[in-house]
Amino acid sequence: MSNAFNITDQQRDYSQYGLESNPFPYSPVPAEDPEIYCGQEHVTKQISSTVSSMLATGKSKHLVITGKYGNGKSHTLKYTRSLVRDRDDVVVGYVAQPGEGFLDIYHEFVYDLGFTRLKEIAYEHLATVTRDLTEADPHDAAAMQSLIDEGDILLSEIIPEAIRRLSDITHFADFARAIVHMVYEDTNLYAWQWLTAEGIRYEQRKEMEIHTALDDDTMGVRAFTALKNLLLELGYTGVFVFVDEFESIARLSSKNEQATLNSIRHLMDQNGSGLCLLFGCAPEVWQDVMSEYHAFSERIGQEVALRPLTSDQLYQLVKDYLQKERRTENNEVGIKPFSKESLDLILQRSQGNIRQVLAICSRMLDEGSDANQNQISTEFVKEIV
Repeated sequence: MSNAFNITDQQRDYSQYGLESNPFPYSPVPAEDPEIYCGQEHVTKQISSTVSSMLATGKSKHLVITGKYGNGKSHTLKYTRSLVRDRDDVVVGYVAQPGEGFLDIYHEFVYDLGFTRLKEIAYEHLATVTRDLTEADPHDAAAMQSLIDEGDILLSEIIPEAIRRLSDITHFADFARAIVHMVYEDTNLYAWQWLTAEGIRYEQRKEMEIHTALDDDTMGVRAFTALKNLLLELGYTGVFVFVDEFESIARLSSKNEQATLNSIRHLMDQNGSGLCLLFGCAPEVWQDVMSEYHAFSERIGQEVALRPLTSDQLYQLVKDYLQKERRTENNEVGIKPFSKESLDLILQRSQGNIRQVLAICSRMLDEGSDANQNQISTEFVKEIV
């Protein structure tokens, strides 16, 4: 009995197309830091306006990006995130989906920041206190940590004042203690667990003199607001939160959905400055939210819709992907080995859905390579798709 499997690690040869490899993803899931973005001008204009307004004025501004499954909501959010987080004056967090309520959104946001980043923020706060109380002049988190590690500054000299100031800034003494404990080797993991709303035992909280548990949406809103206010006090312009797959709130019970939306509304109400929320949401769910939860939707104010690709957008998208793996820098090659006619057929079959377009183009190159096709013609697309 013959074995029909032929598994090999040998790569396909795309040299007949002038390509080093297949540039299209096999599974068209957005990369964490996308290199290519086929922007729709009305979308990029609205996102740029929202982000720029918050950066320029410090006033909070929010946006919902709608689009059907596969039309590029996640890709748009991740591409925007990659641009914004290159700045030193903002803090950026990505939430893959809103989970069971606002506490999950808060948890995912802090987790995306990460243990190391939160620890740096704690040292930055200690640096501001140290500059005021001593003659030392630590200019950043690393310099502050070095002063402590080398014994030039004793934690006992600055911690009481650091907690007092942070409590005044955040109006949340337990949050202040948790942030400060991020610099202690013996308790920083407990502090991290409390700050991420993972929950810790009473004994662990007692060791840090923390009296409350971070275990519901109200506390999540309070902790998020405390963190944002700390960052503004440290000189940051603001906080960006990218919430993807917001349509998943529709699977929650009516009570939990309303509680989640109310918590986000409270967050926006309590943060009139320094906050920018960008949501990716299916249009039908956003329509329901607008019709049923006016108090929430009115605070967003802005919506922009991703549309199916046009033929010109498709040509540019394919050209950009192919250019990544070209063996030559000759821009005249354009969309080859595809023809405009074959791409028009792909556009028709995919109905302009970006995810399907990328999947079909990837398959066409592989099938074309295997069949020794020098061009991806309309007839070949009809045969394969």
